[in-house]
Amino acid sequence: MQEISWILLLEIAYTLVVIATCLRIIYDTNSTSKTLAYLMLTVFFPILGIIIYFCVGTNYRKRKLYSKKIVNNELMQRHIKKQIFRESEKTWNTVPAELLKYQKLVKLLLNDGMSNLSGNNKIEILKNGEEKFPAVLEAIRQAKHHIHIEYYIYEDDEIGNQIKAVLMEKARAGVQVRLIYDDFGSRSIRKKVVPELISAGVQAYPFYKILFIALANRINYRNHRKIIVIDGCIAFTGGINVSDRYINSSKRPGQLYWRDTHVKITGPGIFYLQYLFICDWNFCADEELIPQRDFFLADQKQQGNAVMQIAASGPDSDNPTILFSLIQAIGMAEKEILITTPYFIPGETLLDALVVAALSGIKVVLLLPGKSDSRMVSAAGKSYYGDLMSAGVEIYEYQKGFIHAKTMVSDEQLSVIGTANMDNRSFELNFEVNSVIYDSHTAQQMTKTFYQDLEDAQKIDPKEWEKRPLYKQFPEKLSRLFSPLL
Repeated sequence: MQEISWILLLEIAYTLVVIATCLRIIYDTNSTSKTLAYLMLTVFFPILGIIIYFCVGTNYRKRKLYSKKIVNNELMQRHIKKQIFRESEKTWNTVPAELLKYQKLVKLLLNDGMSNLSGNNKIEILKNGEEKFPAVLEAIRQAKHHIHIEYYIYEDDEIGNQIKAVLMEKARAGVQVRLIYDDFGSRSIRKKVVPELISAGVQAYPFYKILFIALANRINYRNHRKIIVIDGCIAFTGGINVSDRYINSSKRPGQLYWRDTHVKITGPGIFYLQYLFICDWNFCADEELIPQRDFFLADQKQQGNAVMQIAASGPDSDNPTILFSLIQAIGMAEKEILITTPYFIPGETLLDALVVAALSGIKVVLLLPGKSDSRMVSAAGKSYYGDLMSAGVEIYEYQKGFIHAKTMVSDEQLSVIGTANMDNRSFELNFEVNSVIYDSHTAQQMTKTFYQDLEDAQKIDPKEWEKRPLYKQFPEKLSRLFSPLL
């Protein structure tokens, strides 16, 4: 009898835990699809589901990891905000007539993230590591005051050690060098590269350091940004991490071809990237970095003709700003939308935006990987193909290698180049950053590059796709059920 009573008590306790978890999920999760996914996990796989939810399902927007304010004085904060809006309005008055249709997108990024609109920027598109890294190394060698670097993946390999050597040289010469590396993505540099950098005078800190007790949760919220800011004048951002895999070289026969896109920005468009770096630094470093004039030295005079903003979001933002900016940009397109992304799980909101655009007569083309490094993510993405193609969206799968670029081009006028994939992880969990460039010259260059990439891709035939056997469709349908969690 005593044994039976203990079993009964355990069953009651277990049932109460499941009910409490379900109530917590309903209360704490804003997204209906994520709520249903977590409830399904908890009910059908109770122990596993509860573990997964408490590891990765916490509503971070209710429990921000940190505040993005770098000025704690509220009066000063309001003054800075007024100045940003005033300068942005002044810049907006210089925008070419054909770009005035993007006013709502400009206002969205101003109101949601206080991202300044800046003009007179020079934009250089860098394809793959073989174009990016020489430009980065040259810019670092020219640094006189400071070098700020923030990366998701920094590898202990050939290019990683080349950059390390130059950073150490500049630090010994008196240049302020600060490095933020993601503690999960850049784990290969913890034991050797980081101590060597520190010994040379480089300040280096891991972002959201992984601790054993909080391992799963901290792996979930990663800093996926790739930012370099030099002397407050030049910046680099985009999809390319510091790793040899991004360099396509004849010296590495048999290496998988990596297709990616980065951007070099010269001008005041770098200011918001510098702001993001300072915020991230103050979160993870032992010292507080006070904003100073030398960090924002980009010449306001003519560097180029590009007008731009930065879209950034993560567990520090009130809203999924990057997702909102993409939806707004898609809704403002009039002729053509060209999207490249390595991971595509759009969710219902972005899916609807793309379908509405296609049904409205706008040409929508997606370029996705032919082979992915994640079978489940790939399967979940493929589950959306039928809905998209039935609305008229064209889908191509890249065949030459692995396409890792995260870009969007609209009407040969607007370009988005950044770190964010089109999936829930980038929109909801990771720290991400995108450049939003209102410039016809840049957009025309990006459009040309997109169609060149299509030459190495295979178009998905909608009729053939519908005929696929059920055993191929089932893993995709199953993966889609869990897509809010991927």
